[in-house]
Amino acid sequence: MTALLEIGEVSVCDGRDGGKDYLLRPSLLAMTRIGTPAEIVQTYATIHGSDVARLIEVCSVMLGRFPDWLSPSFNRIAEKLLSTCMQVLQACCDEDLTPVIGEWEGWKRYIVYRPGQLPKNDIIVLAQHLLQHGVVGKAKVRQLQRHETGETTNEFKAFDYISAARNHFSMSREEASQLTMTEFQLLLAAKYPDQKGFTREEYDAVADGYLAKQAARRARAKQ
Repeated sequence: MTALLEIGEVSVCDGRDGGKDYLLRPSLLAMTRIGTPAEIVQTYATIHGSDVARLIEVCSVMLGRFPDWLSPSFNRIAEKLLSTCMQVLQACCDEDLTPVIGEWEGWKRYIVYRPGQLPKNDIIVLAQHLLQHGVVGKAKVRQLQRHETGETTNEFKAFDYISAARNHFSMSREEASQLTMTEFQLLLAAKYPDQKGFTREEYDAVADGYLAKQAARRARAKQ
């Protein structure tokens, strides 16, 4: 099974001799399986370490160290991280991924993780990769300064991008829903290649050059 890595697809195997291959595609439709628009953003934040970073900051600022009693907190964060990453991988696959990612099972008074073929670290790395291509997009396209608002959002509305893809590219709803965000960006850049304007880097370079010339002119005037 061939995965198109450039648009975020990943192929994983259950590891057995003659084992099964699974295709993971971080499509716009797959993102909706993660949850509501707000839950998608929260999932992205969780997988990219916001909870861990916040706990480390509190410890370093307020306590100056990591007390022994915090280890259960780290364990809970680690369990939440793994569970969230497993959810992302499953959302991006149309087949049951339990042989690959494992599962959580109740055991007496506890819930324990039964591992699959993939190590925990690989599950986390793959989830980060899938979300980056599914939510943010990793297309190397020219970003104009006027589009760089610097604003953050609490929601990722996948359906808005599906509707936009149908409008811009004359796609059916099914075709548009299978696009990854990276693929959407590449298609948009290919259809509108001649946008006029500066990127942030180009604007800064022109501005710096102008200011340098003005400073040189003032220096010569004082001589």
